[in-house]
Amino acid sequence: MNKLSIFMLFTIFIIFASCQIPVDNIGDFILLPIPQKFEIKGSSILKHEDIRSYYTSSNVEFPVSGELLQHIQAVDQESNAHILCRIDETLDIRSEGYTIDITNHQVSLIGKDKAGLFYALKTLEQLLEDAKEQDVCLPWCSIRDYPLLSYRAIHLDMKHHLEKRDYYYKLIDKLSKYKINAIIAEMEDKIHYNRRPELSSTDALSIEEWRKLSHYAKERNIEISPLIQGLGHASFILKHEKYFDLRDDPQSDWAFNPLNPKTYEVQFDMYLDAIEATPHGRYLHIGGDEVQTTGRKNGKTAFELQMIWLNKVCAFVEEQGRIPIFWDDMVLKHADVYRSVTNTDYSEKEVEEIWRKNEYKLEEFLDQFPKNCIYMRWNYFSPQAIGNRIAMEWFRKHGMYVMGATAGQTRWFLMPQDESNITSIKTFALSSINSGLNGLLLTLWDDDSPHFELYSRGILAFAEYSWTGNKRSKVDIKKVYRHREFSHLLANEEYSFIDDLEKSAAFYKNALINGNKRNYLKNHKDPIEELIIDLPVQNKPGEWSGKHRKRLEQAASVSESCARIALRIDTMKSMAVRNTYSLEVYDQVNELTGFVSKILLALQSYDLAHEDQKQNLLKKIRRLPEEFKILRKEFERVYSKSRVLDKPDGYFLDQDHHVHLANQTISFDWQFLAEILFLKKLESIF
Repeated sequence: MNKLSIFMLFTIFIIFASCQIPVDNIGDFILLPIPQKFEIKGSSILKHEDIRSYYTSSNVEFPVSGELLQHIQAVDQESNAHILCRIDETLDIRSEGYTIDITNHQVSLIGKDKAGLFYALKTLEQLLEDAKEQDVCLPWCSIRDYPLLSYRAIHLDMKHHLEKRDYYYKLIDKLSKYKINAIIAEMEDKIHYNRRPELSSTDALSIEEWRKLSHYAKERNIEISPLIQGLGHASFILKHEKYFDLRDDPQSDWAFNPLNPKTYEVQFDMYLDAIEATPHGRYLHIGGDEVQTTGRKNGKTAFELQMIWLNKVCAFVEEQGRIPIFWDDMVLKHADVYRSVTNTDYSEKEVEEIWRKNEYKLEEFLDQFPKNCIYMRWNYFSPQAIGNRIAMEWFRKHGMYVMGATAGQTRWFLMPQDESNITSIKTFALSSINSGLNGLLLTLWDDDSPHFELYSRGILAFAEYSWTGNKRSKVDIKKVYRHREFSHLLANEEYSFIDDLEKSAAFYKNALINGNKRNYLKNHKDPIEELIIDLPVQNKPGEWSGKHRKRLEQAASVSESCARIALRIDTMKSMAVRNTYSLEVYDQVNELTGFVSKILLALQSYDLAHEDQKQNLLKKIRRLPEEFKILRKEFERVYSKSRVLDKPDGYFLDQDHHVHLANQTISFDWQFLAEILFLKKLESIF
């Protein structure tokens, strides 16, 4: 080799050494939501601990940062900064969009606006999180990113319990990490109403506490808007004797009389307090769903009563500078088209026929539909229904604003199910994007009160699809959920367990009950005798096991599944670098579902045993109540780290028209009511 060749090789080596782009040393950088464009060219030489300084252009504040950047310092010169931040309103990108360029020594963050710069930093923090965890350098990369839906809201339903105060702040941090930018807070009695203090639970957040939370959220590009239930769902108001005269039906605390002027005095006072508590919110959700008003035989139709109320409250909300949001189901029901928006079995021809016959019922009230209102088309399981699309088009065609609402939790007990409802979330997000709608709400109902940590997978799926659109499959979302929430080491399928646990929870709900009656145990006159399943009879061996053969087969399958899940969760807890508390909560759900299967299998063993074995098996059965006490104590210890388990002293429950489990006891007994009653029956016989 001649000298020239040696010199050239040496020069090439020096160039590559100085650039340091070792393509074989790139970490596993998995972002959520996935950016619209993410190009990795190699590896920089920047480790996570190297990012210590930033430079911002004039009049630009460095965004609120997370733990990994909490010690970062400002510098006066670009050349001395690890991060360069600026806002460029001329950037050819949507609002909230941004670009990131990471080179060998420096990171450039450019936001289309303040929100865009904030989200650029949130994406960088995910990269830093991965780099730290894997002990690799940041990628040499460029990112160009923006949302496809501008309003990406989650629903915070507080009607049946409160979380501890610090949990709400941690939740806001998590939501901002994944680019959720709004919360609709269903406050019910969990705000201290200054104008109507008797409507507030004694443990409610004060208006000032709500304002503080709202400011904290605003700093993280999340706006909190309140939901104050209106015409119906008014039990938390109308249960009070002071307001009995405002009931539409004197015997029911469910709905207001929309013809009573005092109805509006009460609702408007609540609106004013809620608006003061959420100073950065654009909206006020007025509810209005599932109403069955009678008008006290005044000659008005239910449709007329709905529109009288809707116009009055929308006019008031507009006067306060807010935009009202209204659940749209009742107007569609009154017009006899609602079945077409939920039933996916109808053909397009059948749906068109339903609308052809009934659309005039909507058009008769067309002039009475407020035009300042957003009509929220909620559909949790069948957003692909032809009638759902037609309903949304009908509102838009007549000059009204429309927004969709999907669900991460509805009436599922113990935990969200149906794979966290990811398919429906994805479907509604994509249809909203394709229809050019402004936003989407992810409802997270507290009716049967699963722990909020168990909502996370659905929330992350919603964050992905509402921001990026259709770039990842359901399988990919589950993998990315494990990566981002726990560790890159736990992303693989071998660490999946939630779908299996959902099946166990579905069995658990009614495992000890005749029929699907768990929600009816509290108010049944004789639940132990009539709703709790029977027990083995000593002089009829095998009869009980034969009667409950399918139930016992399921119990055996669930027991095996719970054992596998327990091992998987233990492994994950030992390996996770984030959110181990979520795994603790899942662990308790698994323990509870497994225990119920253990009860059933213990009884089966006793029922089928020879006489000489029964005494030992009987001892095991008699230990079950004490085992349950230990299990419940641990379950409550884990849950109470973030949740206020019991309602305050002096709280009184409403009439519970929709049989919400979490609304049936003051204490946390509602969570275990079937087990409590079953073990009581067991002790009386064994």
